[in-house]
Amino acid sequence: MNWNDITKEAKEKLKGYCRVCPVCDGRMCAGEVPGMGGMGTGEAFKVNLKALARYRLRMRAVHGVKKPDTGIRLWGRDFKTPIMAAPMTGTTYNMGGQITEQEFIDHIISGSIDSGSIGFSGDGADPAMFDSGVQAIKNNQGQGIPIIKPRAQEEIVKRIRSAEEAGAMAVGVDIDGAGLVTMALKGQAVGPKDKHEIKELVQSTDLPFVLKGIMTIDDALDALEAGVSTIVVSNHGGRVLDHTPGAAEVLPEISEMVRGRMTIIADGGVRSGSDVIKLLALGADAVLVGRPLITGAFGGGKEGVSFVLNKYTQELIQAMLLTGVPDVEKVCPRILDHRD
Repeated sequence: MNWNDITKEAKEKLKGYCRVCPVCDGRMCAGEVPGMGGMGTGEAFKVNLKALARYRLRMRAVHGVKKPDTGIRLWGRDFKTPIMAAPMTGTTYNMGGQITEQEFIDHIISGSIDSGSIGFSGDGADPAMFDSGVQAIKNNQGQGIPIIKPRAQEEIVKRIRSAEEAGAMAVGVDIDGAGLVTMALKGQAVGPKDKHEIKELVQSTDLPFVLKGIMTIDDALDALEAGVSTIVVSNHGGRVLDHTPGAAEVLPEISEMVRGRMTIIADGGVRSGSDVIKLLALGADAVLVGRPLITGAFGGGKEGVSFVLNKYTQELIQAMLLTGVPDVEKVCPRILDHRD
């Protein structure tokens, strides 16, 4: 299996929904929501990549680092890589329906595990979206993290119980899904949550709680006060609000305020191991990958997902080797050069 074979197969299966562009940057699919694009002009999608591209890596080769360590420990588990699969759903109205929700999330969860990582599952208007993710996690001894849309409190708690029954290692809410067009089109009520509502959800479970969609210091501090253990700095792939900053633009200030007091994951525009090391240097403990893993899943099943994650991990190792970083916990802003 190679990348050319994966993309060729994915292009056929995603025809009419994703062009599987050589560079997945949001230009060709701007405004295609439902679909794979960004909201409106698509700028919030495109800026994720642009924000990362403004950083350069300061190459160093005079040092003693011979074998960089990419391993991390999160939620009481050890992983071989800090690169994880983002929560994604909507195989029918976003991706064309050539594979089912269950098949898709099975590929994501099992492919992530095979690469020494972990996959997040998602939620959506069709109950099969959340249920299939929970089933995939249950089938893999709880190795996965279900993420729930910001529904009514009782609806979220009901899904938290499903996650607990599946043995999931953590559970969470993608608060950035509050304005999803696709949920509105399907008559599903979602919306923002205040700090007290989030605290109520955190206290409803003994599982570590993840809050995805943090883009400001204020939201990060509120999440911390509410007892959230992990935040995901993310603009939802540019799919909910046009003209937001990129994740890499806001990550440093958020990390400066809360790092060490909660786990920080960054999500947005990751297309290589070099992008991963940039986000780690800007303050993330781990990163999520989204759209490239859709290509992997449609083009090669679970092996395609694993291929992408392994490819990015190898690129991360190369970047660490040539910036003099011995392990991912020691990645720091010193390795970056910022260009306007």
